[in-house]
Amino acid sequence: MTTPHHLSDLHAALRPSVIDLGLGHPDPTLLPLDAIRRASARAVARYGAHALGYGYATGPGPLSDWLRHRIAQHEGRAPDADEIAITGGISHALDQLITLCTKPGDVAMVESPTYHLAVRILRDRPLKLAAVPYNADGPDVAALSALIGRLKQEGERPRLLYCVPTFNNPTGKCWSDAVRREVVQLAVREGFLIVEDDAYRELAYDGPTPSSLWSIAPAGSVVRLGSFSKSLAPGMRVGWITADRDVIARYATCGLMDSGGGPNQFAAMAVAAYCEAGEFDPQVAQLRAAYRTRRDALLNAIAIHLPAGCEVHTPAGGFFVWLRLPGVSARRLLPTAEAMGVSFVPGQRFFCDGQGGEDAIRLAFTLYPPAQLQEAVRRLAQAVQAHDQN
Repeated sequence: MTTPHHLSDLHAALRPSVIDLGLGHPDPTLLPLDAIRRASARAVARYGAHALGYGYATGPGPLSDWLRHRIAQHEGRAPDADEIAITGGISHALDQLITLCTKPGDVAMVESPTYHLAVRILRDRPLKLAAVPYNADGPDVAALSALIGRLKQEGERPRLLYCVPTFNNPTGKCWSDAVRREVVQLAVREGFLIVEDDAYRELAYDGPTPSSLWSIAPAGSVVRLGSFSKSLAPGMRVGWITADRDVIARYATCGLMDSGGGPNQFAAMAVAAYCEAGEFDPQVAQLRAAYRTRRDALLNAIAIHLPAGCEVHTPAGGFFVWLRLPGVSARRLLPTAEAMGVSFVPGQRFFCDGQGGEDAIRLAFTLYPPAQLQEAVRRLAQAVQAHDQN
């Protein structure tokens, strides 16, 4: 039985002739459909109608308890019961956090480049955005400090810093340990909140994942947003916040939670049953192996097919490869590439002030198997050649 296009979760289904490396989607064949089906049945059998009720504002206890134990094991710092809440994913958590902790016109600092759709949420409030330049080790701390000084001179108080310090979207880079410590110290000294988007923590391919900012920061300076979307399945819409108890209390008592309870009670119960059964780690291991192979296939194809002058960073984790094509306009290249059957996201979209990324593109390697990734790069190379000839 075919799935109607209007039920498909992949834009690629609407463009079957295009290999769309712009899509940060998991491969549907890697999602644990049968295991989630079994976990859902276990959740109903164990918790009965409670699994289908409104639930607690901070989410079901079984999932919070499992997460607290896992975070303690992997990060060396255990959140207390009142320092964690279950969310409807990172975008939901970010939107709620911005609603509760800022007011329209506040200044949000944003590392540049960064996740472009999170920038849309910040602008929805609306907040004033200030770009923080990025270098090989993460944000330029001296530039960040200078930016704060300029904002203060202009009568502005920076309220927060949004960042993806671990396997950054779009670059795949990680902040160095030194930069992590320096930015946390700066936040404590200057009194702004760090909002840490930690979506890709489980997907490390070449070694251990760096410490989260939350795990090394004094209480109250970092709100960490976590998610099962990348490590389990995005359709579950289950994530979490680890933060100071005052932030969690504010989240739990806001009007949205008071009205509706937990944002995703049944899905969170099913995830809890799945994790308690010991199925999470094998799933993560499977994803790491598959995505590592795909990353390497994409990088090898780039080395073979694209011009020698291109610059590519090898991501140690996450979903994306960041590719620079000096002398090429990514925006002008895109229609040519799509006509040849491949797509990507132009790099300029990831700079909140539009100042950068003109010759860069973001390529996702998680959705397609290696052979299609290699074909995509071959098509991209043809598009670059055609672009150079125009």
